[in-house]
Amino acid sequence: MMDLSIVTVGFQSRDFVRELLKSLFDARGDLSIEYFVINNSQDDLIEMVEKEFAGRCDDRLKIYTIQNAENLGFARANNLGISRATGRYVLLLNPDMRLHADTLTNMVAWMDANPQAGIAGCKLLTQSGAIQPHVRRFPQVRDQLGILLKIPHVWQGFLNSYLMTDFNYDNEARVDSIRGSFFMIRRSVIEKIGGLDERFFIWFEEVDYCKQSAANNFEVWYTPAATCVDFVGRSFSLVGGLQKQKYFTRSMVQYFEKWHPERAWIFRALRPIALAGAWVAEKIRL
Repeated sequence: MMDLSIVTVGFQSRDFVRELLKSLFDARGDLSIEYFVINNSQDDLIEMVEKEFAGRCDDRLKIYTIQNAENLGFARANNLGISRATGRYVLLLNPDMRLHADTLTNMVAWMDANPQAGIAGCKLLTQSGAIQPHVRRFPQVRDQLGILLKIPHVWQGFLNSYLMTDFNYDNEARVDSIRGSFFMIRRSVIEKIGGLDERFFIWFEEVDYCKQSAANNFEVWYTPAATCVDFVGRSFSLVGGLQKQKYFTRSMVQYFEKWHPERAWIFRALRPIALAGAWVAEKIRL
């Protein structure tokens, strides 16, 4: 069994993955690591990884590649790596991340010392070194309606509770959910509940997994014991605004159908309105 299995799903993100893998070789420490790079787009990401990094591997660092014939979405593609992972911990790591030299060793050490944590995330920093907020409460009807109806555009504090804007990122704490860009899972969690729910193409899959974990008595934790740089959706910025809204609102509906089915009709009814607004906004920008 390896210490750590890392899964990165790429979508038109060759250059991001290259920089991430460069940081991996500085951050490996004495851990045994297997790294799965999974490509959801039809570019030369896999060729780049095999050409530039495969020859640098050894018995304690192995890199595996998977080229998908189509875009399978985030959850399904991650599950290709999760199903093959042998590590004591599995880390879902977005392509637009950069590891510090001690990120992985500190995070694994923290997980080893905190067996109550089934899932954990670390301190995320922007490129300039500022805190990237990412701890959130589980979605509720009020806050998700506010997002659909763009209420925060006129009432900036509307989402303060949901976004936990008063959270202290210098202190570790048990939380509802963490950002999926750096998402470490204990093997016992995977053995109990499996991989990500593949109904979620993109968005809500990590909060759903945290919700599933809580329902199975696993705790989700944030810790500042490790830090990582998050370039915050650089690769996903290639997707147009209307398409993003389609993905986001579909996943929102699916989340409420799963966890709050009696209220899901609200989001099914409002989704066409949100998509119409996104279409108009895209046409105006053009």
